[in-house]
Amino acid sequence: MTRKLVLLISGRGSNLQSILRACQSGQIADTEIVCVISNRAGAPGLALAKQAGIPTEIIAHRNYASRADFDAALRRSIDAYHPDLVVLAGFMRQLTTPFVTHYLGRLVNIHPSLLPAFPGLHTHARALEQGVCWHGATVHYVTPELDAGPIIVQAAVPVFPDDDPARLAARVLEAEHQIYPRALAAILSGHCRLEADRVHWSAPFPVLANTVIHPQLESVS
Repeated sequence: MTRKLVLLISGRGSNLQSILRACQSGQIADTEIVCVISNRAGAPGLALAKQAGIPTEIIAHRNYASRADFDAALRRSIDAYHPDLVVLAGFMRQLTTPFVTHYLGRLVNIHPSLLPAFPGLHTHARALEQGVCWHGATVHYVTPELDAGPIIVQAAVPVFPDDDPARLAARVLEAEHQIYPRALAAILSGHCRLEADRVHWSAPFPVLANTVIHPQLESVS
């Protein structure tokens, strides 16, 4: 049976592209991106989806009087596709509690920091300001509290003395493109699952060029 993904984007769609490649290559097996939805009509990622023959929708948040109204419209569109997972891939909107609760356990995000460090925006500049030695990316389940859901996997990259936010962001983005498709594949295959607010693994995460951290890693039979 083919599993279905709905991806939500706001911008260029680089994580969309890495996930699409993984679906096409079989790295994410028996899985199809059934729709890409953006809250911004000009998001370059929409063109990537159209080129790949993926249906797209634009649900512009500015057209709604409240965040709740926008989320309700977004939910109606997503539910029409009956997805197995809803994947935030650079979706720059904070979602309401009713929306998140509706998809709890099926809603995943990637955040450009080693959570719980630097939730929210401007993570690379904040990391440099704090003088950290390591920075990175986190794939996590989404819960109502911003960037605080159970962590699935993290990739850490070194911070160099001559880094600026742009150079550091590029290094982190490369790590994102490695771990996000692999994390989705693990969830869809059942090798990674959420139980009682904890992430359980039954297979090792692939070794990558970057340091990979498994928070709350537990082997299950």
